[in-house]
Amino acid sequence: MKMIRCGRYQVRIAETPEDIRSAQALRHLAFRGGAATDAWDEDIFDTVFSHMLVEEQVTGQVVCCYRFLLLQSGAEIQQGYVAQFYDLSALSRLDGRMIEMGRFCSLPGLCDPDILRLAWAAITRLVDQHDVTFLFGCASLPGTEAALHRDSLAVLAARYVAPDRWRPGCKAAEVVRSWPDDGGGFDEQSGLQRMPSLLRSYLQMGGKVSDHAVIDRDMNTLHVFTGVEISAIPAARKRLLRAMAG
Repeated sequence: MKMIRCGRYQVRIAETPEDIRSAQALRHLAFRGGAATDAWDEDIFDTVFSHMLVEEQVTGQVVCCYRFLLLQSGAEIQQGYVAQFYDLSALSRLDGRMIEMGRFCSLPGLCDPDILRLAWAAITRLVDQHDVTFLFGCASLPGTEAALHRDSLAVLAARYVAPDRWRPGCKAAEVVRSWPDDGGGFDEQSGLQRMPSLLRSYLQMGGKVSDHAVIDRDMNTLHVFTGVEISAIPAARKRLLRAMAG
């Protein structure tokens, strides 16, 4: 895939072990709060997935990264990271190519919208090049206490649960099986605003989520399965993404 540039940044696929180390270092900083130069966030899936890097054009500093795995159909879905936490039996019956995305993060404190635009532009180009029909991954909420995300979880439950034909089932040891509900309703605007920008991006593209959250104590997060049917992405959103992808 050719490099894409926007403003101060460029996005490309990692090519060397040093590239992957840069992504793992950023992940350690973003997910585990550690700035040590000799510490990384890594697992066995790093050798299976490809890695995308958004970096400053001048300095080469990696400011955003994620990894992705191209699957020829749902029959290959057990190869990925997400299958550890969710029962993907329904998804395994889907035809068409898929991309699993994971470890999506950016440099803490850096809030330039061009970064997220470039990240999605790169995925858009991959989707078009490989005729992908479905994107999926885990979207995380910080911390493991569901009550801290009451409105956000309630919004997801009320508006964005995936259809039966591909909704993931429970598999993880610790899950939030019922969404927080004290009978007092919820604040939809607050719930959306408090969601991480990645999760909001999925939803804006027509994304749907699992009907439960997984408690991930290793990463100190709650996460929900998030899937996007490419055919369901609003036409205006597709035009914007393809314009960015060039």
